[in-house]
Amino acid sequence: MTVPAPQIYETIAEEDDKGLRLDKFLSNKFSDISRSRLKSLIGEGQVIMQGVDKKIEDPSYRIKVGDGFSITVPEVVDPEPEGEDIPLDIHYEDDDLLVLYKPAGMVVHPAPGNNSGTLVNALIHHCGDSLSGINGVKRPGIVHRIDKDTSGLMVVAKSDKAHKGLSKQFARHTLERAYLAVVWGVPNPTSGTIDMPLKRDPKNRLKITVREGGKEAITHYKVIKRLEPPRKIMSRDNVTKGLPPSLSLVECRLETGRTHQVRVHMAHNGYPLVGDPLYSRRSNPQKNFTDRAREALANFNRQALHAYVIGFTHPVTKEALTFEIELPNDIKQLIKALEAV
Repeated sequence: MTVPAPQIYETIAEEDDKGLRLDKFLSNKFSDISRSRLKSLIGEGQVIMQGVDKKIEDPSYRIKVGDGFSITVPEVVDPEPEGEDIPLDIHYEDDDLLVLYKPAGMVVHPAPGNNSGTLVNALIHHCGDSLSGINGVKRPGIVHRIDKDTSGLMVVAKSDKAHKGLSKQFARHTLERAYLAVVWGVPNPTSGTIDMPLKRDPKNRLKITVREGGKEAITHYKVIKRLEPPRKIMSRDNVTKGLPPSLSLVECRLETGRTHQVRVHMAHNGYPLVGDPLYSRRSNPQKNFTDRAREALANFNRQALHAYVIGFTHPVTKEALTFEIELPNDIKQLIKALEAV
């Protein structure tokens, strides 16, 4: 593998830069490089003061007028993912594609901090060379993904023809994709369509928000079951006071497939998912719930979201295929605790 050549940046401090910290100064000069990356480069000895040819390794160094710096920025080269013998729950497989169940907690493809133990690592081991070249080195065979802490069905391409065909179906919104979610509250009306554009939150790059100018995002929802939390016995005078909110099991069918679509749409409409660390501000109820319900909610440590249906036209055989999987045990147990008498 050829290692890309590093980039060299140069700059000289002017009057307005006097007294700034080195990391702040460089961040102002080179906005395309994050401040955290610049701090790392300083610590690695990649910042040289010109004229004296001296490494400046302290990010708090105070800038003087006329200070000149040369910054070497090595190209980040991600390691190629390697196959790992991780069991896969495969529901269908042929020469062109496979459909599998991804458990909650598994990352789909390698990323900073998650270079092993991913679905891609497992697929490389399972499929061998058949994934080579499909959708790039980092995401071989991946046509779509679901969040790390969401469980459910995925389809993976094993051939270029399958990848192209499935990608077209995703782009044209002709696939069937349905999720089950446990949410706070009971949507009113109990069925409908949420048509709101989604865009990355400029203040928090981990989050997606409903924003004008975002990508089209359409979710069709339907309440499957109202989950009325069992309440502790209260005195007659307190029956109408301080009652906990209801919860519900909701089906969400995607017309589009944007990042965090179900989570953002439901939260934006006032019905955030139970256990969602990014989009739910609900604290676990501390009164009126039974101990069992309160404990179940407090211990549920992921968003209660499950991709239970996926349907598509086989891109090679043209056969219509639909797959469905029941809720995983953790969501089943959550629902059971909320329904208990």
